[in-house]
Amino acid sequence: MRRLVAVLLCGATLSACTLEPHYVRPTAAVPQTWPVGAAYPTQSADALPSLSYRDVFKDTHLQTVIGQAIANNQDLQIALANVTIARSQYRVQRAALLPKINAGGGFAEANGKVQVIGPGGVVSAPRETTRAYDVDVGFSSFELDLFGRLRSLSHAAQQQYLASEAGVHAARLTLVAEVAAAYLTLATDRSLLAISNDTVVSAQRSVDLTQARLSGGIAPRTDLRQAQTVLEQAKSDQANLTTLVAQDRNALELLAGARVADADLPASIESVEGLLTEVPAGLDSRILLRRPDVVQAEYKLRAANAQIGAARANFFPIIDLTALAGAASPALGQLFNGKNFNWNTGGTITQPIFAGGANVANLALSKGQRDLTLAQYQLAIQTAFREVSDALARRGTVNTQMAAQDALVAAATDDYNLDLARYQQGIDPYLNTLLAQRTLYQARQSQASTRLIRADSLVTLYRTLGGDQLIDGGPSAPTAKGKD
Repeated sequence: MRRLVAVLLCGATLSACTLEPHYVRPTAAVPQTWPVGAAYPTQSADALPSLSYRDVFKDTHLQTVIGQAIANNQDLQIALANVTIARSQYRVQRAALLPKINAGGGFAEANGKVQVIGPGGVVSAPRETTRAYDVDVGFSSFELDLFGRLRSLSHAAQQQYLASEAGVHAARLTLVAEVAAAYLTLATDRSLLAISNDTVVSAQRSVDLTQARLSGGIAPRTDLRQAQTVLEQAKSDQANLTTLVAQDRNALELLAGARVADADLPASIESVEGLLTEVPAGLDSRILLRRPDVVQAEYKLRAANAQIGAARANFFPIIDLTALAGAASPALGQLFNGKNFNWNTGGTITQPIFAGGANVANLALSKGQRDLTLAQYQLAIQTAFREVSDALARRGTVNTQMAAQDALVAAATDDYNLDLARYQQGIDPYLNTLLAQRTLYQARQSQASTRLIRADSLVTLYRTLGGDQLIDGGPSAPTAKGKD
C-alpha cells in the first residue's frame, strides 16, 4: 500500500510543469490618452470612480425597469447558462489530472463433481460446493502528466470558463444600456407627441381664424389652405407618434422580459433628462482593460495560449499507470485476513513515431488560433477606444448644441406670436405667420431630439467605459504576466 501511495505522489509531483508559452499581456495598440481638441471635453486627472447604474440613472422608475430586465431578460439567461456549461467543462477537464479510484467486490459459488480417469477406470469424486470472495481498490489508465498535456487542457478550460463569466457581465452591461436607451426613446417620442398635440390645437385656432376672416371677406382662400397644411401635417405626425410610443413600449417590455407598469413609464424627455449624472472618463485609456468584453477577449487569448502547451505535449510519450490492491478468499470470514492481501502495479508508455503530420498540424492550428484571438483582443481594445472617443466627442459639443436649440425655440416662439398678432391686425399677410408656425414646430421637434442625443451620450459613455462591472460582481482583468 505504501508503494501505491508513493506512485500517486510521484505522479502528482512530476506532472507539475507544462509546455505552455509564458503569457505576457500584449501592449494595447491604442494611444494611452483620449483624443483632445475642440470636440472633446476637458478630462480630470482623477482615477475613474466605481459607479453603479443607480449612480448614473437616478430615475427610480428607470431603475425599476432595469432591475426587471436583469431578472427576466432571456439574452442574459442564455449568457448565465453558458457560464454553467463552461464551469462544468472546466471541472470535467480538471478531474483528468487526478486518478479515478474505484472499489469493487465479487462473489462466486460453484457446485459439481470431478471425474478422474486412472488405471482402475473412471473414479468420480463426490459433489462439492466451492465459494470465492474478493474485494479490491485501485485505479487504471491514470495518465502521468509529465509534459503537462492534461494540465494545459485544464488551464485552457479554466480560462474559457472565466471568459464566459466576463461575457455575462458584458451582456448585463449591454442590457442596462439598451434598457436606458429604450426608456429615453419612449420619453422623447412622448415629448414629440405632446408637441404635435400642441401644434394641432394651435393650428386649429389658426384655421378657425382664417375661416372667420375668409367668411368676413377680409382674407383670401389661400390663407385658409395655408393654415390647413400645418394642421394636417401636425395631425399626421400625431398619428405616427402615437404608433411610435406604442412600439417603444413594446421594445422596452421585450428588454424587461415582462409588462412594465404604467407608473414606471416616462412622461417626457424633459422629466427624465435631469435625472442623469455625468460619467467621468479620466485621462488614461488603460481603463479600457476593465471593460467586460475586453476582459473576455483576454481570457480567450490565455486559453488559446494554454492550448499550445497541450499541442506541444503531444510530441512526447504518454505514460499510463495502473495499480490495484485487494484481497481474495474462499471464506468470507477470512477475506480481510492479512495473508489474503495482494497488490499489483503496472504501466504503459506510448511514444508517437508516425502520425501522418497530425501533431505538427495540431501545433500549427493552436498557434494560428492564438494569433487569431490575439488579433481579436487588440480589435476589442481598438473598438472600445473608438467608442469612448466618439462618446467623448459627442459630450464635448452637445451642451452647446442644446443651448442653441433652446435659444432657437425661444426666438421662434416670439417670432410666431409677433407674426400672428400682425396678421390679426391686418398688417402682414398670413404667409409670415405660416412660416413662423412651421419654424416653431420644427424647432420644438429638434429641441426634443437634441435632448435625446444629450441623454443618449451619457448612456453611451457609461456603456463604453465599462459601466458598473467593478462593484456589481463584475470581472476583474487578468493579471498582466505569468500563468494562473
